[in-house]
Amino acid sequence: MDCMGYRFPLFVDLNGKKAVVVGGGTIALRRAQVLLAFGAAVTIIAPECEAVPEGARFCRRPYQPGDLAGAFLAVAATDCREVNRQVWQEANAAGIFVSVADRKEESTFFFPAICTGSGLVCGVVSQGEEHKKTAVAARRVRAVLEELE
Repeated sequence: MDCMGYRFPLFVDLNGKKAVVVGGGTIALRRAQVLLAFGAAVTIIAPECEAVPEGARFCRRPYQPGDLAGAFLAVAATDCREVNRQVWQEANAAGIFVSVADRKEESTFFFPAICTGSGLVCGVVSQGEEHKKTAVAARRVRAVLEELE
C-alpha cells in the first residue's frame, strides 16, 4: 500500500477543545457547525457573519494576531488571501492544526465531508481538488451507513 502524497486520517476528541474559525461566510459557518457537533468550543471571528450557529462564540471584528492563542485547531475561511495567510502563519508558528480554505499547501489538515450513522463516523477527503468526487463518495458512504441501521 503506497499512501505517499495522501493525508493520514486522524480522528481526535474535540470535546471542549478550542477551535477558532476565521470567516463568517458559508464555508466558515459549515465548518463551525461540524466542529460544534463534535463538541469543540468554537469561536468565530469575522467582521460580518451570515448566521452564528447556536453554541458558537462570535467576535464581530477582523482577525488579529493572537486570536489563535490556546486553540487546538483553526480554520481560515475568509474571502481575503492575506487574512487566510496570516491565520496560517500564526497557526504554523504555534503548532496549531489549521485548515486554509483557499490554499491546500498551507493546511495541516483537510476538512472532511462527515458521514455518520450506526455508531460510526467516516470522513471523506481528496487531496484538495476533487470536490465533486468527494461529495459523491460521501453520499455513497452515508447510504451504506443508513443500510447498517
